[in-house]
Amino acid sequence: MSQDQPVTEDVDSLPLSLAVTVQRVRYGEPGMQAVTDQVAQEVPVALVFNGISHAVMMVSPADLEDFARGFSLSEGVVSQVRQIYDIRILQQHQPAGLVLEMQIAAECFDQLKRQKRQLAGRTGCGLCGIASLDALPQSCAQVSAGPSIPLAAIQAALRQMPALQLQNAVTGALHAAAYANLDGQITVLREDVGRHNALDKLTGALAQQWRHAQRPDGFLLLSSRASYELVQKAAVANIRLMVCLSAPTALALQMAQEAGICLIGFARQSGLVIYTHPETVLLPDA
Repeated sequence: MSQDQPVTEDVDSLPLSLAVTVQRVRYGEPGMQAVTDQVAQEVPVALVFNGISHAVMMVSPADLEDFARGFSLSEGVVSQVRQIYDIRILQQHQPAGLVLEMQIAAECFDQLKRQKRQLAGRTGCGLCGIASLDALPQSCAQVSAGPSIPLAAIQAALRQMPALQLQNAVTGALHAAAYANLDGQITVLREDVGRHNALDKLTGALAQQWRHAQRPDGFLLLSSRASYELVQKAAVANIRLMVCLSAPTALALQMAQEAGICLIGFARQSGLVIYTHPETVLLPDA
């Protein structure tokens, strides 16, 4: 970073609080009560590539290296996780925030400079910083074909996910993104105040875990609705089944259809809605 940048320090040895304790007043039986509560932490995180600031996102301060990898992959800054050579997490004091300093391959950095895309992100925002409508992505990557995924596996993963959302259990404010194998066992789960960030953290963790081998087939679970940006991130990660607890948007359905992604919404134990590529799901007695 240049000498005129705010002073930072390495936070490897510093704990990053995921929640803060607040005093509040709760109304209910037996009336007004003063209680303490845990509220989710949300901090600005600057992503810096080879010394050049590229984006500022509002993020939960956990699994930040996973976030750095997933964001870099989903934004097309790198195409493979091994093109990220180093990640450092720094704490900036004035103004307060965190800095993710990444060293990436020279060819990736050259491409990044040519793109000239400055992104100033907010929680839940997927288009902040795009200069014109011409910059909107018009298509998704095509996902690979694979075996059908049993409905029983989807239902098994849905049963597991709430108990694995540890930070959400404390604060009630975090989204989750999880990856399950074909038996319905959740193998990785990440949480964040932003649904996009949660998915970036998940795909970053998967890319790092399977950087030297082919990732086992599986599917994605999201605690949120399905917007088109989430479909794009799933396509970049080559995930062909998305299971969402809430509804999809029309553009998300269009992109999922084109990318070959099976998109499921309103997923519950009692039922679910398969919007695209229903052949991906192996139904009972099928």
